[in-house]
Amino acid sequence: MKVGVCLPYMEPELDRVVLLHWMRAIDQGPFNSLTCGERIHSGTIEMTTTLGAAAAVTERVRIVPSLYVLPMHNAVWAAKEIATLDVISGGRVTVTVGVGGRPMDYEAVGASFERRHQRMDEQIAVMKSVWRGEPVLEGGDVIGPPPVQPGGPPILAGTMGPKATRRAAEWADGLYMWSGNGQKAEIERMIVQGDAAWQDAGRDQPFGRFAGFWCSLADDAQARTQNYVYEYLKILSPEMGKAMAKAMDRTTPDKINESLDWMAELGVEETYLVPTTCDTADIDRLSELIAKRG
Repeated sequence: MKVGVCLPYMEPELDRVVLLHWMRAIDQGPFNSLTCGERIHSGTIEMTTTLGAAAAVTERVRIVPSLYVLPMHNAVWAAKEIATLDVISGGRVTVTVGVGGRPMDYEAVGASFERRHQRMDEQIAVMKSVWRGEPVLEGGDVIGPPPVQPGGPPILAGTMGPKATRRAAEWADGLYMWSGNGQKAEIERMIVQGDAAWQDAGRDQPFGRFAGFWCSLADDAQARTQNYVYEYLKILSPEMGKAMAKAMDRTTPDKINESLDWMAELGVEETYLVPTTCDTADIDRLSELIAKRG
């Protein structure tokens, strides 16, 4: 099983020096991918700019937006951004898309929260058409650049429930399955759900299995992880944020290895570690941990 790492894009202490350390450590380490998420509220750095920089300073790892909250974007613009990222990275992009769950982020950028699932289905069709070189407007030019990867980068869907997974089975290459504390039962349930959706959609190939969870090996990792998770979730519900934060314990080598072993047992193709600090010690220690796994 491959392992990727998410940049600590939410941390207020981030600066150029820290970001470059993380990007280069991921590229030079035992990892397959470098990822970054997207949020509007809070002090998060912007995803596409950050991943463009990562694509330019790395040579080996795949570059993975995880995820584009696609209904907040114009589909043609997103297709152009993603194709440009594929060019800058030399064809190393895998893109993850989803609808998110924060109405205030939609409102802040002037996007509608209504019909977001249906809109995303329609947006995927537009993006694939752009990547095939088909004009969007009659008499208009082709919208480039053409992606390095023929037909465009692989597309993963970040879904949770069965209805969203069934929709994704019509157009996605795989699923990005999330378990905040890296729990086997949660990912197993989503795999069963995905298998059923892919079968119902008449897909010939099984879906790509990708998973992710929060973790840290920084100093005082337990307390910092719980604070991170609370800050991440409090905009949705302070009570839920407190409950979820209290449950987080992937903050030792044994606990992280336990979750990675579970993911491997379930046939997950790649697991994305999502560190909860931007300490350079965190990525250095995670690199050592994964290198020891072989």
